[in-house]
Amino acid sequence: EKRTVIQIEKNGYPDSIYINAAKIFQGIHTEKSKDRILVRYGDNSESPMMAFKDENSRRVSYELAFNALKYQDLLEEILLDSNAYPCYSIPDELTSLLVVMLYDLQDRKFQERRIFAEEELVAEVQEIGHYLYRYMTKLAAALARCRIKHDALSIEYFVPETIWKQEQRASALPLCVWINTFKISLEDVIRDLEMKGLAKVESVSDFDHYTYAVDQHCHDVLVFPSSLKEELLNLDLFADCKLLLQ
Repeated sequence: EKRTVIQIEKNGYPDSIYINAAKIFQGIHTEKSKDRILVRYGDNSESPMMAFKDENSRRVSYELAFNALKYQDLLEEILLDSNAYPCYSIPDELTSLLVVMLYDLQDRKFQERRIFAEEELVAEVQEIGHYLYRYMTKLAAALARCRIKHDALSIEYFVPETIWKQEQRASALPLCVWINTFKISLEDVIRDLEMKGLAKVESVSDFDHYTYAVDQHCHDVLVFPSSLKEELLNLDLFADCKLLLQ
């Protein structure tokens, strides 16, 4: 039976993804000095994370949290400039959720997210979602003002230079993937990849877009072009943990 995986599309995520991403972000967000604190994150260290549906859900949650971290200063500026923050009906413990969902909202160009079938709705996510939609026009205007102020064509301009350089280096590296031999054999992986239109080549020097190679030293490791990352991670092979990204 084909597994349903969470697609990396700009139409939102299930409520559980936002809750878990907010929990992760709460633990990694940049703490400002007391004289610079304008946005307060409270303490929700006691609140548990929701169970991850699968490995893909875990990856998406961490990706969303770290994207919010990259743009934390910008997101806080948008909240303040739009007067969406402070909001006395939203406790400090939900600020992380507010920031995470704001990042996703702007990433979707301020379009409403779709509701996933059989999704378990979470009251806090629904509350923050409705609140952000009420301020949607003001939030979009605040983002536009930030971009004009900094002469930025896109929000990527606001990524700290050290992180930008790291991402540039990482994006050029081939992807190394382990085969979980407890669940699947190399032969079955190759057959599955061929059915999906990927061709096996001898080495990374032969890479085209839809190609891959078997590592010359570790035969349970496959190597793919970095440009295939998003498509690969949405395959059932990854959702079922038959392939594991290094």
